Amino acid sequence: MCPRATPRFSPSWNETRRSRGAALPQDLWERLERVSARAIGQRVPMTSSWGTTETAPMATAAHFILDRAGSIGVPVPGVELKLVPAENKLEVRVRGPNVTPGYWKRPDLTAAAFDEEGFYKPGDAVRFADAADAAKGLVFDGRLTENFKLTTGTWVSVGALRVGALAAASPALLDLIIAGENKDFIAILAWLNPAGCREMVGGEAPASELASHSGVREHVRGALAGWNSEHRGSSERIARVLLLADAPSIDNNEITDKGYVNQRLALDRRKADVERLFAAEPDNDVIVIPIA
Repeated sequence: MCPRATPRFSPSWNETRRSRGAALPQDLWERLERVSARAIGQRVPMTSSWGTTETAPMATAAHFILDRAGSIGVPVPGVELKLVPAENKLEVRVRGPNVTPGYWKRPDLTAAAFDEEGFYKPGDAVRFADAADAAKGLVFDGRLTENFKLTTGTWVSVGALRVGALAAASPALLDLIIAGENKDFIAILAWLNPAGCREMVGGEAPASELASHSGVREHVRGALAGWNSEHRGSSERIARVLLLADAPSIDNNEITDKGYVNQRLALDRRKADVERLFAAEPDNDVIVIPIA
């Protein structure tokens, strides 16, 4: 995800732009549209698609103009989707000539990845953009393996909450991981967007100092307090934040090959930071967010 869009567009080749790999925050989507309008005098149409390496790689695409991030369109020709209820979500499964028949010399992985009808199970959830009109396509609704329950029994949709929190705190945060499984509340570990933070507070503070900068911390606190005031359910409210000074580690597999943060692995690797978030008396680095 690019933290700042630079206006270098040429009408000759920017006929459309497509986002893939991870859901694009809505504020970034809107900034890209403004940049294109400023640079070439018109909005470059935005579209998106969805798939995995196993689907080579596209399974769905939006063949129509979108006005919001998150849509993944409809199945491409020859591809079938099966939507299976999974807790409070719809799990998406895929079958078609583009889908791999299995994993090389790993019958165990192959058996686990396909259902009895031959549909591949990538572990993603979707929902209809318009429940009354399937032609308007599907919306990505997070990774099923990332979602968790609070002690109240309420499910937390990690993918949707991540996108919403990033947009609310823009341009301060580059990415984040969401914690709270079997806890009373949600808390996040967040990586800062140095360029966005410097734009907010001014100056050329080193990236290592931004996490402790009072202006950055107050922006994050205020932005997420605003988010909480509009999202009063326990599955969406964010109670605490810890700003991380280091970047997500590719070498330690915190980042997938598609540039998406591996929530489960990152949380496991940063157990000490997670414990700080849920301490009975959080230390001064933990930002406590008001919950209306």
